[in-house]
Amino acid sequence: MRAEQLSDEIRKMMSPKLAKEFFGPSSGIFIGTEGYPKLNAGPLGLLDVQFAPPIMLKMDYGKIIAAQASVIRSNKKQNIFSRERFVSDMQEISLAKLPTDIEMIFSKKPSFAMSFDKIHQPMGASAKLESLRLTENPKIDNKVEKVVNDEMLANESSMVLYNHGIDVYKITTILSSGALGVKKKLVPTRWSITATDDIIAKSLLHDVRGFSSVNDFSVFESFNLDNRFVALVMPGSWEFENFEAWSAPVWKPGLEVEYEPFSGRTTYAEMEGGGYYASRIAVVEYLHKIKRQARVVVFREIYEGYSVPVGVWQVRENMRNAMTSSPVKFSSLKEAMNYVSTRLRFPLKNYMEKSTIFMQRRLTDF
Repeated sequence: MRAEQLSDEIRKMMSPKLAKEFFGPSSGIFIGTEGYPKLNAGPLGLLDVQFAPPIMLKMDYGKIIAAQASVIRSNKKQNIFSRERFVSDMQEISLAKLPTDIEMIFSKKPSFAMSFDKIHQPMGASAKLESLRLTENPKIDNKVEKVVNDEMLANESSMVLYNHGIDVYKITTILSSGALGVKKKLVPTRWSITATDDIIAKSLLHDVRGFSSVNDFSVFESFNLDNRFVALVMPGSWEFENFEAWSAPVWKPGLEVEYEPFSGRTTYAEMEGGGYYASRIAVVEYLHKIKRQARVVVFREIYEGYSVPVGVWQVRENMRNAMTSSPVKFSSLKEAMNYVSTRLRFPLKNYMEKSTIFMQRRLTDF
């Protein structure tokens, strides 16, 4: 189904549920990027059941988009350093371990205008917020509350939460709400997603760089939502390279690559954005778990069926799925690459020509 047709179908399904007032659960908040440092901010209202990303990865494509469209995005202008009650209410919603019941009154009935592009996931209805009221006391985990009340930098707090078993999606929401750090400022949702992936990966890499190298050439794979991820893990000191190859007709087909040396990146991965960091955190989590370091090349191929991007969570969960699968092992790079070539649609030479890691290959690899 084409994106426009899908949008029309979802609009027909969701429009009857929209009204000038909303009463129901909120699982978090959304902070926009336009107008920084004065941004559109507000709670998310759930019109339907929501699913965790690991579950969504295995769901029907259309159902995922319908679920994302069933979220009302409220908005009210706020300075990033605002200390209004509205901001503290958003923080409580973000900190709560379960969705919190709220009441929202909008300036008018929310409008449904789903947009589709390569960067942003589909969004449902949105409306200007006139008033917000929490109709129950948010249930906040004691460990989370303690971290928020401690005087720590935002990256330190994020890592403490992660080590307490709080998932990256919850940390992203808390960071975005301005509840973390010394300055306590709102962070656009899009930025907080990438920041959380980056903070956690960098912290784990402090350990990974000190581990012994893997011994084998291993190939991991995941295929969901018409995205194929093939990860080649090789002996050597930490290096990371991430390819994105688009064959979908919605956008101009192309091949992008981002590289990270042993010492880490010094610039933002502009060519791939959040997808790069979502892929990297899954790889680093795996290496940290097995207490090894490696040179890693990830091949991501996006096929025609992925006509509407659903968000970088898909990259993170597909890669996590790949790195927890049983790998195919080889004793040489040549054997591993021959196998990788059978798993990809794009010619392997296209990747080799743009690769930094393969250009540095050692004689002992062959």
